[in-house]
Amino acid sequence: MAKDRDQQRIAAAEKIRAAEEAFDTLGEALARAGVRLPSLGVDPCAYAATDPIPLIELGRCMPDVAFALAAVIDRGVEHRRACQG
Repeated sequence: MAKDRDQQRIAAAEKIRAAEEAFDTLGEALARAGVRLPSLGVDPCAYAATDPIPLIELGRCMPDVAFALAAVIDRGVEHRRACQG
């Protein structure tokens, strides 16, 4: 039984680490694009769950930040279409 609990803890920790890595990666990409989401973070509930399903909270932002994010996404979509021919 203790072994099962240890395996659950390890699996939970791996999920949390993956979510934190995704948070860092997204935050860095947004920063390179000049966009900062002030509420960006890993959902705090993930840290308390035995079997977490961690979510990345994008949170709230000012309208100008939402417009900037939309513009960055649109440029990425246009670039992808151009590369696909």
